[in-house]
Parts: sequence; structure tokens; C-alpha cells
Amino acid sequence: MSKVVVITGLADGMGREVARLLAAAGDSVAGFDVDADGIASLEKELSDIGGDHLLTTLDITDRPGILQFRDRVLEKFKKVDIVLSNVGIGFFGPFEETSLDEALKCLEINVIGAGAIFQAFLPAMRERGGGGKLIAMSSLVGRIPFPFESIYTASKFAIGGMVQALSYEVAPFGIRVAMIEPAQVSTKFAAKIHKLPPEGSPYRERVKRFIDRDNELIKTAPDPVKAAKMIVKTINKDKPRLYSQFAFRDSFFLFINKVLPRKVRDGILLNFMKIKV
Repeated sequence: MSKVVVITGLADGMGREVARLLAAAGDSVAGFDVDADGIASLEKELSDIGGDHLLTTLDITDRPGILQFRDRVLEKFKKVDIVLSNVGIGFFGPFEETSLDEALKCLEINVIGAGAIFQAFLPAMRERGGGGKLIAMSSLVGRIPFPFESIYTASKFAIGGMVQALSYEVAPFGIRVAMIEPAQVSTKFAAKIHKLPPEGSPYRERVKRFIDRDNELIKTAPDPVKAAKMIVKTINKDKPRLYSQFAFRDSFFLFINKVLPRKVRDGILLNFMKIKV
């Protein structure tokens, strides 16, 4: 039976590939992104594939716009089965040198953005008798803090807390909640945020080592198509796990982060990222 899936941030990368896979499988896709050109080209692709869809240009921080989008989706499809919160921005740099105004923007988009899209569709999902899924794209750094990603880490920790708490609230209605935690995906996401601190910064040399190492890891990370296939697996599961990862290495890091003493696991992390002093 075909599903109606709402996706935020679907003009590029994983979100776009998920939309294409779902449309090819006969599912209906509704979604938005701030990238108007990306939305226009995706709309053409989905039309060529033959999938029913509703796409629009919209900013995740536009609360009234999200509610209007919800109303259009429910008017067209009469229901929503899955909501995938995929929109998010990165944030990189030493905390001491971070703009807290920019940090607030990151938290607004990554955390409140996920909350806004879930909150918008929850009443309709509950009132139709329950069922359905709310899925949030998170990150490995949502449970393993990474240096020079303090604000991004904070946003992903917040999503984890919100999603887990929400799962208790909506379980009596048969609504499943899940979170997907990739370490890296081979996209332009990291390249957009990786910037060296200025000359003279006491963090510059370690940040450079971190960026170089991260770029190495990205080369072997899943590409957006492979990542999208993993996301679609979670979408299609009747009872997805609360936490899902893309690779064994990611799950292994989470395991040792849980069982090893802090000094040991911190040493592993710093050595792995090649930034040990």
C-alpha cells in the first residue's frame, strides 16, 4: 500500500534521493526546502518518475508557512503516514571563537525545525486513529561529542532528548518515533562549514588536523544514494528502532562510548581524529 511521506530539506543530498526512491516505489512525497531551484528540478524529476507529490519553497523557521504547508498536504492527500525531519545545517569551529548569534540560528533550524514539522502533523496522525512514524535525521555527534563541533553537537543532543521524550508521549496512539544517526555522508555538507580559524588562533593547528582527518573519512562514507536507501529501509519498517546507524563502525563507536571509562574513550576519539596534543 502506498504511503504519504513528508520530507523537509529535500532539494539536495540525502533528502532528494529519498524522495526519488519513494516516488519510484509508488509512494506520495510532500516536502519543502529553501532552495527554489532545487525544488523546481526535483519537481520535474518526480513528475518524470510518475510519483504523486506536493513540493514548495519554504524556510523551516517560517512557522505560519509550515502550518499552511500542512493544510495543503492534508487537503491533497487526506493523510500523512511518515514525517521525515531532514533539514539541518552544520556548525563548526572552536567554541571560544563561536558567534552565539549564529549558534542560535543553528539550534533554531536543527532542533526547533524538527519540532515544528512534527508538531504540525501530529494531530492529524493521532486523530486518524494513530499509526505512522516520526523520523528525525540526527548524527553520531548527538551521542558522542566531537571537538570543534560544540554547537552542532548540542543541537543533535537536543534532538535526541526531544525525540526520546516524544516517543513516550505518542506511543499510546500507535505512533512510532525513530532517529537515524550517521557519522558522515559523502556530500558537500562538511565542506560548507569547514573553515580554519584565523592566523594566530591557539586552535588553528588542531582544527587543521581535524579537517584533514574528516576529509579522509568522508571519502569512504556512504554517498547520498546509499544513505537514502538506508533511510528508506527505516521508513518502510513497521517498527523501526529508536536509534539507527548507517555503518557497523558507527554502532561500534556508540558501544564503546557506553562501556569504556571516559579517559579511555576520550583517548580513542582524539587519536581517531588525529588531534591528540
